[in-house]
Amino acid sequence: MKVRKRKRRTPKPIQIIGMTDILDFPDLELFNVEAKIDTGAFTSALHCKDVRLERTETDERLSFCVVGQSGDIKKRFYSDNFTQRIIRNSFGVAEKRYVIKTRIVIFGRIINAEFTLADRERMRYPVLLGRKLLRNRFIVDVSQKNLSYQSGKNSLTLPKLRSISHPESAEQLINKSTD
Repeated sequence: MKVRKRKRRTPKPIQIIGMTDILDFPDLELFNVEAKIDTGAFTSALHCKDVRLERTETDERLSFCVVGQSGDIKKRFYSDNFTQRIIRNSFGVAEKRYVIKTRIVIFGRIINAEFTLADRERMRYPVLLGRKLLRNRFIVDVSQKNLSYQSGKNSLTLPKLRSISHPESAEQLINKSTD
């Protein structure tokens, strides 16, 4: 009987991230979005409006509007790939939220992540990055800000992003968008 040796995976480097940063959501066509790093939150959150389920002939799909930097509705997206979870908000109140998978670009890295869709209109930052996204990738230094943005590694061009193979969930999200 032959014993197979397991290949060791080389761990990805852990990056220091500040209290806030600026990141891109290429699948949602959002760029230079301010985000707060929140080690108290488990799940990451994205500011969206008019989140609702729509019935199609065969099933249901999620419809939501992405809000731009100026606070105006930028674009409506549709997704067949979503879940729903009970999330405790910052006040400790449990609420049901929809969860989508999408990609972000930070420190020149493309990260597949889950985001709950929430109305963050009263919050200073439209995006919250939680522990699930940070785990095994980042160490938080609260005395720093916008380290990814300052490093200049944050942005990737749209053609370069499109040349990278899309994960299935991001591809489903992209082809469902409308102007």
